[in-house]
Amino acid sequence: MTTTREVRIGCVQSRPLATFEEAAEEALRLAGDAVAAGAELVCLPEYCGGLKSEGGLFAPPTAPEERHPVLAALRDFASEAGVWMLIGSVAVDGPGGRLLNRGFVLDDRGEIRARYDKIFLFDVDLSPTQRYRESAVVAPGGAAVVVDTPWGRLGMTICYDLRFPHLYRALAQAGAEILVVPAAFTKVTGEAHWHVLNRARAIENGAVVVSPCAVGEVPGGGAAYGHSLVVSPWGEVLADGGEDAGHIVATVDVESVASARGRIPSLGHDRPFADPQAPVRKPRAAA
Repeated sequence: MTTTREVRIGCVQSRPLATFEEAAEEALRLAGDAVAAGAELVCLPEYCGGLKSEGGLFAPPTAPEERHPVLAALRDFASEAGVWMLIGSVAVDGPGGRLLNRGFVLDDRGEIRARYDKIFLFDVDLSPTQRYRESAVVAPGGAAVVVDTPWGRLGMTICYDLRFPHLYRALAQAGAEILVVPAAFTKVTGEAHWHVLNRARAIENGAVVVSPCAVGEVPGGGAAYGHSLVVSPWGEVLADGGEDAGHIVATVDVESVASARGRIPSLGHDRPFADPQAPVRKPRAAA
């Protein structure tokens, strides 16, 4: 008998918006569209609770988790719609005057099933005029997170984490079959790397990869790439959100994870090895 664990996954592709009110309105409207299209698991992008920049630094609106208005609104939505949700991230008050870039998984009653604080922070120099220092305002997380859903185990990551494959391997080896990468990936890096990195994480781990990405200009400077993706465990792009705000929905059979891992069982083939040594430089002969 053939077994399926099919789920209709919706990715909301919202714009970066400066205030809680604007962000909540857009997230709720597009999430409603995704549910109307049949989504059972609705996934929102990084900083879906609001994002702007000031002086080259991220400056999202922030609040304590227990009083965060966008989180509260999305919890109510999940409960009323009867769907599971990935809140890609919202900014919550953190230690030492910094914030936490925190993602959530909600069940169909609006209860928080998991939290994840972004581990790897976006400190890069894309050009002499385009520099990002996420660590100036964000405190890093320190723990990988997996959570059980009705369709399988889900591993949580956020945006720049995508460039650190050992995190995804750890999640997959902990049983994650669905890997989520909510993002506000920059347009410059997105055009160069977004599709290949998401497909690589799916192929390396034999996992479904779900990557809702914000799209459009960031108030205060910068731009998000869009092209939200759902990728199969074999690396096939099942849906691509393109360059406009909206949503995508794709049907995924999570049983395909076991099939892909059975064909190429590399997650079980790790071997210990010695760390590489720096080359020994011989001293110059005396003249």
